[in-house]
Amino acid sequence: MAEFQNAPRHIAIIMDGNGRWARARGLPRIKGHQKGVDSIRDVVTECARLDSVDRLTLYAFSRENWRRPRIEVDFLMRLLKRFCHRELKTMLDNGVHFTTIGAISGLPDDVQKVLRETERSTAAGARLTLCLALNYGARDEIVRAARRLARRHEPAKITEEEFARNLDTAGVPDPDLLIRTAGEKRLSNFLLWQASYTELYFTDVLWPDFRKKDLHDAIKDYARRVRKFGGLGDSQ
Repeated sequence: MAEFQNAPRHIAIIMDGNGRWARARGLPRIKGHQKGVDSIRDVVTECARLDSVDRLTLYAFSRENWRRPRIEVDFLMRLLKRFCHRELKTMLDNGVHFTTIGAISGLPDDVQKVLRETERSTAAGARLTLCLALNYGARDEIVRAARRLARRHEPAKITEEEFARNLDTAGVPDPDLLIRTAGEKRLSNFLLWQASYTELYFTDVLWPDFRKKDLHDAIKDYARRVRKFGGLGDSQ
């Protein structure tokens, strides 16, 4: 599409603001999480429609989220399973391949089973890869990679390329654009290695209100930037 020339191929999103959305309406936090699924559906289908975007990584459940009240965590696990079941047809219809990153083995067994089934069912999707970061923390990911490398390599022989091959995102291009909703301006332990040269976009829109138009605004903002990767770039 002409309006999205120089568009990002890999978009990552920190989906923030579900709780604030619910609180502003006098609703329990879980209602914000439920409404946030509508935003996921809208963004996934739009990314699948756009020729420029081929990967979407969503920060869905962090390792720190276990600290939330048990009733909320249990609801999020049920919501995740429900998402996989109810959105499967949408993913198949839109050529979406579903996958995950994070310490998946730390999730409940029934959740792991549904995730594996969804990944198998969507394996042929070729228009967009949807990756959910679950039980994910970037520092934990880096530590796990370091432990794997320490068992196999002499420290002096470890390169950045070798280290990257041991991350959860091995073989995946780094995000071009990282969006965070709800007005916060931090990475919150998300893709710290991979986002070294990622363009950051912050919006005050709460995640349950984030829709196709907001995605387009972020992409257009990205398209106007000059990526330098540590060099001078066109603007010097």
